[in-house]
Amino acid sequence: MTQHSRDTPQFYLTAPSPCPYLPGRHERKVFTHLVGGKAGELNDLLTHGGFRRSQSIAYRPACDQCRACVSVRVIAGEFRASRNLRKNMARNADIVGELRSAVPTSEQYSVFRAYLDQRHRNGGMADMTVLDYAMMVEDSHVETRIIEYRKRNIDTGITGRGGDLLAVALTDVLNDGLSMVYSFFEPSEQHRSLGTFMILDHIARARRLGLPYVYLGYWIEGSQKMDYKGRYLPQQRLAPSGWLRVDAEGEHPEPWE
Repeated sequence: MTQHSRDTPQFYLTAPSPCPYLPGRHERKVFTHLVGGKAGELNDLLTHGGFRRSQSIAYRPACDQCRACVSVRVIAGEFRASRNLRKNMARNADIVGELRSAVPTSEQYSVFRAYLDQRHRNGGMADMTVLDYAMMVEDSHVETRIIEYRKRNIDTGITGRGGDLLAVALTDVLNDGLSMVYSFFEPSEQHRSLGTFMILDHIARARRLGLPYVYLGYWIEGSQKMDYKGRYLPQQRLAPSGWLRVDAEGEHPEPWE
């Protein structure tokens, strides 16, 4: 890749493939590479425009006649947890989260492998090896961190570290928020709803850091996998006219034409 292409992003369009979220539909994506000294600045700009990051690639849906994927970001400073979300926080009060450099470990991969085998055994990531996992974590030219969630033990109050690893989040630090790139958890602990807990923890972290948003990726109404993102309110959803505020579930700020 030339220096010119590193500093001036080139965009590409994928061929149609079956949509993993809405049966009977096909998806296409527009993507570019996030490399070079301006990768972080470009990632910020593209995330504001509805892109997501996967390793050194930034992408967003570009589907024909479908606009179901809507970028969502939680307004961290105004977030108010519902009763059910408060119950989740109480249920997981024995968990401590540690912010770390984006360095993969065998312990993380063990949880990742169990998570894929239990919940996504037929998905596109099902065959990922330990080397693939290492690439997912390390292949980043932007400011990326890992948050490890562990169960508290008798030494946590002294060391700040917990015991057994229960969940992991790979997170980008943007100029205006935290972007949750990928998260996974120990499937034997599914009663804790750790995916929900990690989102709540990111909202709390963004507030402490003075960052206004937590980017959750794409909300897709009617998709069992993605519809849950509409619960974290107030939030903003990206519409043709820009980011629009949503204060209540079921509210549609502006339809795509």
